[in-house]
Amino acid sequence: MFKIIRVVTLLFIFIAIAFYTKTQKLSSRSWSVPLQVVIYPMNGDGSPLVERYINQLNTSDYQEIDQFFHDEAKHYSLSIQYPTSTHLGEIITNHPPLAPRPDAGLAKIAWWSIKLRYWAFRHTPDDDSNFNRIRAFVYYHTPEKNKRLKHSLGLDKGLLVIAHTFASVKLEPQNNIVLAHELLHTVGASDKYDSNAQPVYPDGYANPDKSPLFPQLMAEIMAAVIPTSQINSEMAESLKYCVIGEKTAREINWIKDSPD
Repeated sequence: MFKIIRVVTLLFIFIAIAFYTKTQKLSSRSWSVPLQVVIYPMNGDGSPLVERYINQLNTSDYQEIDQFFHDEAKHYSLSIQYPTSTHLGEIITNHPPLAPRPDAGLAKIAWWSIKLRYWAFRHTPDDDSNFNRIRAFVYYHTPEKNKRLKHSLGLDKGLLVIAHTFASVKLEPQNNIVLAHELLHTVGASDKYDSNAQPVYPDGYANPDKSPLFPQLMAEIMAAVIPTSQINSEMAESLKYCVIGEKTAREINWIKDSPD
């Protein structure tokens, strides 16, 4: 009897999670109200330099993100002027569960996703606005030349972001590209680059109809780099050099297919 009760309880929990996730997905992609984006800074390596940096952060450091979505929304004639409203949350000292490797397997990744959502619920409790709230947990790291950071993640299940960025005022414009890219993942956008981190033609190009094709002048945000040749590209300097391409706009419900 106990085993049956446990199975029924687990089944009920999974059904409840699935229903909540579906409702959250529909609400966050309706674009009827701005998505509330909350940035939670974290010290990624425990250094005093990073600690000083994250303690001086303020909401204005992220306003370029809202301006980017505002400008792109006008391009697609979205009814809402500002699709996002970004502000700084509290510094998080109890870090989220570590993400598994991309090749860890579906079961491990799914279990980590559930643990992450539970962790986020405990440390940044859900409220009435959570159907339209994206929580971005941002690891800041000491800037070092040629230092490679862990891969950032944006999860549509739970509207959660785990980002890795550098604690550098100079690099804040590129940090905001990383954040905007991952925010779009939470509302359905897919990556537009290949296994070599090169933009995929045509969807990863800001202007795929340009002639000559190279060099491109802007980056498609889900590729985040500007193609300079068939095999080379460079990181965009800021969101001023990024656009939301047509396929991405369609994925996030900014373009609605006409009924047949």
